[in-house]
Amino acid sequence: MEKIDYKKQLKHLYSPSAQKVEIVDVPQMNFLMVDGEGDPNTSKAFSDAIEALFSLSYTLKFMIKKGPKSIDYGVMPLQGLWWSDDMSAFTTGNKDAWKWTLMIMQPDLIAPATVQEATKEVERKKKLVSLSLVRFEPFREGKAAQIMHIGPFSEEGPTIEKVHAFIEENGSRRTGKHHEIYLSDIRRAAPEKWKTVVRQPMA
Repeated sequence: MEKIDYKKQLKHLYSPSAQKVEIVDVPQMNFLMVDGEGDPNTSKAFSDAIEALFSLSYTLKFMIKKGPKSIDYGVMPLQGLWWSDDMSAFTTGNKDAWKWTLMIMQPDLIAPATVQEATKEVERKKKLVSLSLVRFEPFREGKAAQIMHIGPFSEEGPTIEKVHAFIEENGSRRTGKHHEIYLSDIRRAAPEKWKTVVRQPMA
Protein backbone atom coordinates (compact mmCIF):
# COMPACT_ATOMS: atom_id res chain seq x y z
CA MET A 1 0.00 0.00 0.00
CA GLU A 2 1.31 3.42 -0.98
CA LYS A 3 1.43 6.02 1.79
CA ILE A 4 1.47 9.74 1.06
CA ASP A 5 2.31 12.49 3.54
CA TYR A 6 0.86 15.65 2.01
CA LYS A 7 1.97 17.86 4.87
CA LYS A 8 5.53 16.75 4.18
CA GLN A 9 5.13 17.25 0.43
CA LEU A 10 3.73 20.73 1.07
CA LYS A 11 6.11 21.53 3.92
CA HIS A 12 6.67 25.11 2.71
CA LEU A 13 2.94 25.77 3.18
CA TYR A 14 2.39 23.95 6.47
CA SER A 15 5.66 24.39 8.39
CA PRO A 16 6.76 28.04 8.18
CA SER A 17 9.29 29.65 10.47
CA ALA A 18 8.06 30.95 13.82
CA GLN A 19 10.81 33.60 13.81
CA LYS A 20 10.36 35.40 10.50
CA VAL A 21 7.64 36.10 7.98
CA GLU A 22 8.03 34.31 4.65
CA ILE A 23 6.47 34.78 1.22
CA VAL A 24 4.88 31.74 -0.44
CA ASP A 25 2.97 31.14 -3.66
CA VAL A 26 -0.01 28.97 -2.74
CA PRO A 27 -1.18 26.89 -5.73
CA GLN A 28 -4.74 25.92 -6.51
CA MET A 29 -5.91 23.03 -4.35
CA ASN A 30 -9.28 21.38 -3.75
CA PHE A 31 -11.09 21.84 -0.45
CA LEU A 32 -14.17 20.78 1.43
CA MET A 33 -15.63 24.07 2.71
CA VAL A 34 -18.38 25.35 5.00
CA ASP A 35 -19.33 29.02 5.37
CA GLY A 36 -20.71 30.52 8.56
CA GLU A 37 -20.65 33.39 11.01
CA GLY A 38 -20.55 33.96 14.74
CA ASP A 39 -18.29 33.58 17.74
CA PRO A 40 -16.11 30.46 17.19
CA ASN A 41 -16.01 29.90 20.95
CA THR A 42 -19.77 29.66 21.39
CA SER A 43 -21.32 29.15 17.94
CA LYS A 44 -22.90 25.73 17.45
CA ALA A 45 -22.68 26.31 13.69
CA PHE A 46 -18.89 26.51 14.05
CA SER A 47 -18.54 23.20 15.90
CA ASP A 48 -21.12 21.56 13.61
CA ALA A 49 -19.11 22.66 10.55
CA ILE A 50 -15.92 21.15 11.98
CA GLU A 51 -17.68 17.85 12.68
CA ALA A 52 -19.08 17.67 9.15
CA LEU A 53 -15.74 18.50 7.51
CA PHE A 54 -13.76 15.92 9.46
CA SER A 55 -16.43 13.21 9.15
CA LEU A 56 -16.44 13.62 5.39
CA SER A 57 -12.64 13.91 5.15
CA TYR A 58 -12.06 10.69 7.10
CA THR A 59 -14.72 8.86 5.07
CA LEU A 60 -12.93 9.93 1.87
CA LYS A 61 -9.58 8.80 3.29
CA PHE A 62 -10.87 5.31 4.07
CA MET A 63 -12.66 5.03 0.72
CA ILE A 64 -9.38 5.71 -1.10
CA LYS A 65 -7.47 3.38 1.22
CA LYS A 66 -9.89 0.52 0.60
CA GLY A 67 -10.38 1.32 -3.09
CA PRO A 68 -8.50 0.05 -6.14
CA LYS A 69 -5.77 2.68 -5.76
CA SER A 70 -5.05 1.46 -2.21
CA ILE A 71 -3.44 4.72 -1.12
CA ASP A 72 -3.19 5.75 2.51
CA TYR A 73 -2.77 9.41 3.46
CA GLY A 74 -3.22 11.56 6.53
CA VAL A 75 -6.26 13.83 6.71
CA MET A 76 -5.10 17.42 6.37
CA PRO A 77 -5.53 20.00 9.15
CA LEU A 78 -8.49 22.33 9.57
CA GLN A 79 -8.10 25.77 8.01
CA GLY A 80 -10.10 28.96 8.38
CA LEU A 81 -10.63 32.11 6.35
CA TRP A 82 -11.80 35.02 8.51
CA TRP A 83 -13.43 38.39 7.76
CA SER A 84 -16.26 40.72 8.76
CA ASP A 85 -18.42 43.27 6.99
CA ASP A 86 -16.96 45.75 9.49
CA MET A 87 -13.35 44.72 10.04
CA SER A 88 -13.25 46.66 13.33
CA ALA A 89 -15.10 43.65 14.80
CA PHE A 90 -11.71 41.96 15.03
CA THR A 91 -10.22 44.72 17.16
CA THR A 92 -13.28 45.49 19.27
CA GLY A 93 -13.76 41.81 20.08
CA ASN A 94 -17.26 41.62 18.60
CA LYS A 95 -16.91 37.97 17.69
CA ASP A 96 -20.60 37.55 16.87
CA ALA A 97 -19.93 39.64 13.75
CA TRP A 98 -17.09 37.42 12.58
CA LYS A 99 -17.58 35.51 9.33
CA TRP A 100 -15.63 32.40 8.43
CA THR A 101 -15.05 29.66 5.90
CA LEU A 102 -13.78 26.46 7.49
CA MET A 103 -12.06 24.05 5.11
CA ILE A 104 -9.90 20.96 4.76
CA MET A 105 -7.64 20.39 1.75
CA GLN A 106 -8.31 17.24 -0.27
CA PRO A 107 -5.74 15.37 -2.41
CA ASP A 108 -5.95 15.49 -6.22
CA LEU A 109 -7.08 11.85 -6.21
CA ILE A 110 -10.42 12.96 -4.71
CA ALA A 111 -13.00 13.64 -7.45
CA PRO A 112 -16.44 15.28 -7.13
CA ALA A 113 -18.11 11.91 -7.63
CA THR A 114 -16.06 10.48 -4.76
CA VAL A 115 -17.22 13.32 -2.52
CA GLN A 116 -20.85 12.63 -3.45
CA GLU A 117 -20.43 8.96 -2.61
CA ALA A 118 -18.72 9.77 0.70
CA THR A 119 -21.46 12.27 1.60
CA LYS A 120 -24.12 9.57 1.14
CA GLU A 121 -22.05 7.25 3.33
CA VAL A 122 -21.81 9.84 6.11
CA GLU A 123 -25.56 10.55 5.81
CA ARG A 124 -26.29 6.88 6.39
CA LYS A 125 -24.19 6.77 9.56
CA LYS A 126 -24.69 10.18 11.16
CA LYS A 127 -27.24 12.97 11.33
CA LEU A 128 -24.98 15.97 10.83
CA VAL A 129 -26.83 19.27 10.49
CA SER A 130 -23.97 20.92 8.57
CA LEU A 131 -23.28 18.10 6.11
CA SER A 132 -25.59 19.65 3.51
CA LEU A 133 -23.62 22.90 3.76
CA VAL A 134 -20.31 21.31 2.73
CA ARG A 135 -19.12 22.17 -0.76
CA PHE A 136 -16.14 20.80 -2.72
CA GLU A 137 -14.30 23.32 -4.84
CA PRO A 138 -10.88 24.61 -5.91
CA PHE A 139 -9.24 27.54 -4.12
CA ARG A 140 -6.10 29.38 -5.19
CA GLU A 141 -4.57 31.85 -2.79
CA GLY A 142 -1.51 32.86 -4.80
CA LYS A 143 1.15 35.11 -3.28
CA ALA A 144 0.92 35.36 0.52
CA ALA A 145 2.94 36.17 3.63
CA GLN A 146 2.92 33.65 6.46
CA ILE A 147 4.49 32.77 9.80
CA MET A 148 3.99 30.15 12.51
CA HIS A 149 2.22 31.34 15.66
CA ILE A 150 2.95 29.28 18.76
CA GLY A 151 0.53 29.81 21.63
CA PRO A 152 -3.20 30.34 22.25
CA PHE A 153 -5.43 31.99 19.67
CA SER A 154 -6.04 34.89 22.06
CA GLU A 155 -2.38 35.91 21.73
CA GLU A 156 -2.24 35.99 17.92
CA GLY A 157 -2.53 39.79 17.72
CA PRO A 158 1.21 40.65 17.64
CA THR A 159 1.86 37.81 15.17
CA ILE A 160 -0.82 39.11 12.80
CA GLU A 161 0.53 42.65 13.12
CA LYS A 162 4.00 41.34 12.25
CA VAL A 163 2.65 39.79 9.03
CA HIS A 164 0.79 42.99 8.10
CA ALA A 165 3.89 45.13 8.76
CA PHE A 166 6.00 42.80 6.61
CA ILE A 167 3.59 43.20 3.70
CA GLU A 168 3.68 47.00 3.96
CA GLU A 169 7.48 47.05 4.30
CA ASN A 170 7.70 45.08 1.06
CA GLY A 171 5.67 47.74 -0.75
CA SER A 172 2.69 45.42 -1.10
CA ARG A 173 -0.91 45.49 0.09
CA ARG A 174 -3.16 42.94 1.74
CA THR A 175 -5.67 41.11 -0.45
CA GLY A 176 -8.10 38.29 0.23
CA LYS A 177 -8.99 37.04 3.70
CA HIS A 178 -7.05 36.42 6.89
CA HIS A 179 -6.10 32.72 6.80
CA GLU A 180 -5.22 30.34 9.62
CA ILE A 181 -4.17 26.67 9.55
CA TYR A 182 -4.65 24.79 12.81
CA LEU A 183 -1.88 22.22 13.20
CA SER A 184 -2.49 21.22 16.84
CA ASP A 185 -5.19 19.11 18.44
CA ILE A 186 -6.41 21.69 20.95
CA ARG A 187 -8.20 18.96 22.91
CA ARG A 188 -4.85 17.39 23.82
CA ALA A 189 -2.08 19.99 23.49
CA ALA A 190 -1.46 22.72 26.05
CA PRO A 191 -2.50 26.19 24.74
CA GLU A 192 1.06 27.54 25.00
CA LYS A 193 2.15 24.85 22.51
CA TRP A 194 -0.61 25.28 19.92
CA LYS A 195 0.77 25.76 16.41
CA THR A 196 -1.15 27.92 13.94
CA VAL A 197 -0.02 29.04 10.50
CA VAL A 198 -1.02 32.69 10.13
CA ARG A 199 -1.25 33.66 6.44
CA GLN A 200 -2.30 36.81 4.59
CA PRO A 201 -2.61 37.04 0.77
CA MET A 202 -0.78 40.02 -0.72
CA ALA A 203 -0.29 41.82 -4.00
